Amino acid sequence: MFKKPLLQPISVAIFICFISINLFSLSAALNDEEFSGHVGPVVKKDQRKSLVVTEYGEISVIEIADGIKGPHHIQLITLEPNSLFLPVLLHADMVFYVHTGSGRLSWVKDEDLKTVDLKRGDIFRLQPGSVFYIESDLETEREKLRIYAIFVNSDDEDLHTSIGVYSSINDLVRGFGKRTLQAAFKVPEEVIQSITNATERRLIVHAGPKEEKEDTSELGARYLKALVGSIENKKKKKKDKAYNIRHAKPDFENCNGWSTTVTKKDSDLLKGSNIGIFMVNLTKGSMMGPHWNPKASEISIVLHGQGMVRVGCPSSSTNSTKCKNMRFKVKEGDVFCVTRFHPMAQISFNNDSFVFMGFSTTTGRNHPQFLAGKSSVLRTLDRDVLAVSFNVTNTTIDRLLAPQVESVILDCTSCAEEEERFMEEEIEKEKEEEEAREREEEEKKREEEEAREREEEEKKREEEEEAREREEEKKREEEEARKTEEEKKRREEEEEEARRRAEEEARKRAEEEARKRAEEETRKRAEEEAMKREQEEATKQQEERREKRRGEDEGAGEEPGKEEGEAERQQEEARKQEQGKEEEGGGEPRKQETEAEREQEEARRQQKEKKKRSGKEEGVREPWKEDAEARSEEQEKEWVKMYLKMWKG
Repeated sequence: MFKKPLLQPISVAIFICFISINLFSLSAALNDEEFSGHVGPVVKKDQRKSLVVTEYGEISVIEIADGIKGPHHIQLITLEPNSLFLPVLLHADMVFYVHTGSGRLSWVKDEDLKTVDLKRGDIFRLQPGSVFYIESDLETEREKLRIYAIFVNSDDEDLHTSIGVYSSINDLVRGFGKRTLQAAFKVPEEVIQSITNATERRLIVHAGPKEEKEDTSELGARYLKALVGSIENKKKKKKDKAYNIRHAKPDFENCNGWSTTVTKKDSDLLKGSNIGIFMVNLTKGSMMGPHWNPKASEISIVLHGQGMVRVGCPSSSTNSTKCKNMRFKVKEGDVFCVTRFHPMAQISFNNDSFVFMGFSTTTGRNHPQFLAGKSSVLRTLDRDVLAVSFNVTNTTIDRLLAPQVESVILDCTSCAEEEERFMEEEIEKEKEEEEAREREEEEKKREEEEAREREEEEKKREEEEEAREREEEKKREEEEARKTEEEKKRREEEEEEARRRAEEEARKRAEEEARKRAEEETRKRAEEEAMKREQEEATKQQEERREKRRGEDEGAGEEPGKEEGEAERQQEEARKQEQGKEEEGGGEPRKQETEAEREQEEARRQQKEKKKRSGKEEGVREPWKEDAEARSEEQEKEWVKMYLKMWKG
């Protein structure tokens, strides 16, 4: 156990360790992990949030709200024997209680390095801006040093933990350049180099062997002097001491237990602080009587045993949904909070005592008000008013207040067990109600799901119906398009068929006409041949007649006969030429007819001239010859006309 201040025996190596290792920065941790305040009045031991965990100790954090101000920040610091909580700069007002173990607290105050021994039951306070570190003793019992601390703002404002409640000295030192540090500490460059290049370590470390601690502390003193100013051990000043709540006289004590409260009136350590500390020890089957705090909320930590806590709700009916009467069970290591003005009672079980300490956040001098016992506030009120208030008779009020012979801590055998049974029944009821709510919610959810499924099915059916209608409409359109196409194709086919039939009929008509023309031509040729035969027959007959006439006229001279024969020959050639032209189909009919008539007329004229010349030479011819010639000419004209008519037809 170290009795002297830590500054004197600590070695250069230890001080270099203080500033060279990269401490775990709480501010960074609090920034990384958000603490919004625990919902509910109880934080179980296993619900604590670990901030630092090493083989030499740990720090856990609780933030619990009282419903009035922001959450209260509680830290539970545990150091293994011979361990060191490295130097930090405090950002808030810190009030702590030593639960187990022993050690030393070192901090800077008024440019002095102060040291105070810590033991079980001690209470101490550090103000914002303090630089401190803690070392645990190496005891034979090897009991851990356990410290429960609350951090608040001294100006009664909410604590802002965004920057943490403290930060490591290493962060402060390393925030400067090497030249600045060398000039400030007055040490060689290699020392600053080793400090700035050192590897990171956690906030709690091993304190080291005793012989190393007894080495010179010159460098360590120079370090703190450069950091916080001149440090001198002024032995004439009164030494700071912790206040031990276990050694203090209880405010109240009887066979059922005791209660002690420490405020700024009891210890100068708490002056300027809004934090008070209390401790309650209830024996088996006892109860801290129903009471409330008018100016303080209580944050309690169970130190030993287990118990039941009953909390009433003072709220009006308008706020009854947010505030309800509660009962809960707590055991060692649990933290619970009761807001001011809320009536409460703490009850121990029949098989063990119930010990808890806590911090009260006072806004002024707090006087707990008890409902039951000799100190009951009800005794100071007019009983008629009480009777009207409770809506009972005065006799009932007298019977209620008369038996109260004890005060503050009361006997309450099996009360905790009964409260636990009620709590379990309430829990079971709440569980059943929760299950009923869950079933109802599940049923509601199932109904909603079924309704949603029905709606989806209906929507799906509607979509399918719409799709089917669209498909049918599409099919109808396609069918109509197909029919239209088929109709168009049919019309085209009909038109093609009609065109083909028309062409076929035209072809047939053309063939028929060609056939008819061929038949007509054949008929015409037959008629022409018949006419030709008849004409030839007529010509033959005429030849015969002419031969006959020539025979008869031989005596009249040969010249007229030659001329007549020549005329007939020319007429015959003209007829043959005309016939050849008709057979070939060449020339125009009218022109041919005109040409034929002209040739015939020319032939007749020549014949007449010849005859006239012949008549002049031979004299007057016989009358019967002239008549025969006239008839022959008329007949010949008739034959020509008939021929032309047949040719035109």
